[in-house]
Amino acid sequence: MEIFLKESERIDDLEINNLKIIQNKNGFCFGMDSVLLSDFAKTIKTGSSVIDLGTGTGILPILLSSKTKKTKFTGIEIQNDVAQMAQKSVKLNNLEDRIEILNLDILELKQKYKKGNFDVVITNPPYKKINSGIINVDENKMISKHEITASLEDFIESATYLLKDLGEFYMVHRPNRLVDIFNIMRNKKIEPKKIRFVFPNKNKNANLILIKGIKNAKPFLQYENNLYIYDEKENYTEEVLKIYNRK
Repeated sequence: MEIFLKESERIDDLEINNLKIIQNKNGFCFGMDSVLLSDFAKTIKTGSSVIDLGTGTGILPILLSSKTKKTKFTGIEIQNDVAQMAQKSVKLNNLEDRIEILNLDILELKQKYKKGNFDVVITNPPYKKINSGIINVDENKMISKHEITASLEDFIESATYLLKDLGEFYMVHRPNRLVDIFNIMRNKKIEPKKIRFVFPNKNKNANLILIKGIKNAKPFLQYENNLYIYDEKENYTEEVLKIYNRK
């Protein structure tokens, strides 16, 4: 199959099951947070229907296609050029039978789907509130990093609508938004069930959190062991190497 790349696009090897992804050299590229979230969510049950809110380059469905069995993924991306790039990555990996990429606003999903249509919602949403941090002049990067087209509440409310009763919700975010995240999740009937803090190393504060919630579940929060990215020699830890399939 021939895939036509734009001059600004490149193909990156994901180093797992011969999977590859197309990215814009000048745009927002996926980071370690997506890789960690795909590992955190790899317990998704066989045959689940999964929707990724704000799929970007399609990195989460593509990675999870190799970690789960018989799952069907739908990736929602508001930026047309990014959605087209994700669609090409799906074709490049011959995953059209498992992954569908749609160029939609998550605020339009109530018109697209019936309530409770999916078993699992995953998301790596923009981390920054619209008036916080340095605003990037590049529109794609700005939309990927800041809550411009949809807020944190919009993402979680959409997840509640889309999930079946007792459906699973997986998200990666920043620790400084944790109070907001838990407050919104409970208000929207998604009970936080599991959390894991991610640290650059043992001498620095956490800079990521991985969260699992379940719709309409009873309260009980489980803390996973902390994940450290680098050891004292500034090399990847054994666990990170394992996540990246380098062990």
